[in-house]
Amino acid sequence: MMVADREAGLGEPVMARLESLAGFTEVPGELTRLYLSPAHKSAALQVEQWMIGAGMEVAIDAVGNVVGRYEGRESGRPALLLGSHIDTVRNAGKYDGALGVLAAIEAVAGLHASGERRPFPIEVVAFGDEEGVRFPVTLTGSRALAGTLDPAALDAKDADGMSLREALQQFGCDPLQISKVPRPPEDVLGYLEVHIEQGPVLEAEGLPVGVVTAINGASRFVVDLTGEAGHAGTVPMTLRKDALAAAAEMILAIERRATATSGLVATVGVIEAMPGAVYVVPGAARFSIDIRARADSVRADAIAGLERDLAAIAERRGIGMAMRRTYDAPAATCAPWLVEELEAAVARTGIRPRRLSSGAGHDALAMVDLCPIGMLFVRCKGGVSHNPAEQVTAEDAAAAVRVLLDFLRHLDPATATAREGQTTP
Repeated sequence: MMVADREAGLGEPVMARLESLAGFTEVPGELTRLYLSPAHKSAALQVEQWMIGAGMEVAIDAVGNVVGRYEGRESGRPALLLGSHIDTVRNAGKYDGALGVLAAIEAVAGLHASGERRPFPIEVVAFGDEEGVRFPVTLTGSRALAGTLDPAALDAKDADGMSLREALQQFGCDPLQISKVPRPPEDVLGYLEVHIEQGPVLEAEGLPVGVVTAINGASRFVVDLTGEAGHAGTVPMTLRKDALAAAAEMILAIERRATATSGLVATVGVIEAMPGAVYVVPGAARFSIDIRARADSVRADAIAGLERDLAAIAERRGIGMAMRRTYDAPAATCAPWLVEELEAAVARTGIRPRRLSSGAGHDALAMVDLCPIGMLFVRCKGGVSHNPAEQVTAEDAAAAVRVLLDFLRHLDPATATAREGQTTP
């Protein structure tokens, strides 16, 4: 096949592989692929084969990341890393994470098909744990690569009581080898992630892709409330210590504060009541909080305010409260030179460049501790994500691969390094 003909249909192989990858699921009839599950292992092995077909040497590391390397024409150069994740939320869409991995593989395949080698090596990484659904930790794969994985994370347990350490062993990984996963910063040029936007901006402006300037910071909490269980028919309303009613009031307080604070979003996505019987006043309750903002100071102020709000509600209702932080990630700024190089590639492919920030977290949040980061967003219908209704067109997938190929072909590491000290406008 001629190179020009191949690049004219860049979207089709990506879309076909997205459909194929969606078949690796734990739940028939829906896409659920949790970290270190048998479905994740099958998906990882398939991705490994696609990487080999694109001309890469491939290995699965000690935390389950699939890493493919396409050597450069000059030895000893730092590598440019491309990637995203292949784990999913429960009942997920097909494109979150997977699109970035498959677009990167297709871009490298494009270079390989035309016999091109860049001065620098290119690595494609399919991270295993971006979503943090199975275990109460997240970004395990990218944190390990960046050298910031907390060893205590290996003791985290899933809902069945299996530890992350045990799950890694079951997957075929050796947790004792995790110390070999981190990359020396001098060996990495930068990290670039293609991802669906998960928002409506690009669709509203009629653009297939956009260049990310920053990723909002995020914090997550688990709030445990302790009241007093009692018979639903015999305990008067005025004498109750209803942990679930207290949780309901707290959730509304969280919503009010987020609504009143510009640039802040807060979500309660999980709530439990114990003992969970229809005729028992809940003696305990637990709920999650996810809070995000572009400015870390806004997020910190909101958290401090929420701690006061929730404590006051608990005290007034006679409820015990413990608020435990489970995740914290500062806002991450994309490297100016990566933003500019991506913009130039977008423009060269005939698309109007558009800068935007990311309200969702990504593996790039962890990778920023290792190297400069950049992101390219791809339009998704209605901004819908974490939902089976996720939708990306073949044309937009092709546009993303085309931009990525152009970026790889024009990137000059020497020029990029000289601009690292700049600030993104």
